[in-house]
Amino acid sequence: QVQLVESGGGLVQAGGSLRLSCAASGRTFSTYSMGWFRQAPGKEREFVAAITWNGGSTYYADSVKGRFTISRDNAKNTVYLQMNSLKPDDTAVYSCAADQTPWAASAVRENYDYWGQGTQVTVSS
Repeated sequence: QVQLVESGGGLVQAGGSLRLSCAASGRTFSTYSMGWFRQAPGKEREFVAAITWNGGSTYYADSVKGRFTISRDNAKNTVYLQMNSLKPDDTAVYSCAADQTPWAASAVRENYDYWGQGTQVTVSS
């Protein structure tokens, strides 16, 4: 069982930056691949980024490639999402998720086993 708690969301102007954190409980965090997803009002939850268990591979949605960076610190049981050059279209609730398959780093939300509650990111124009 893994519990995930996101933090770092807020209100930022277009072009600004935010860094999201996702703290995980449990001693098996380093065996999970991790993902970030987001859901805007009236839209489906969509994939943002994912990272394998050791950080060796990362994957991004085309809409955030070159602007967002996912990373992890297994010693701190934390995964991060650095978001730069934010746009109003990035406004959403951002959630982290854990997948028990260490190498998966999947873009498919149904593959993830555990989810956090989410943190709101609002980008003003």
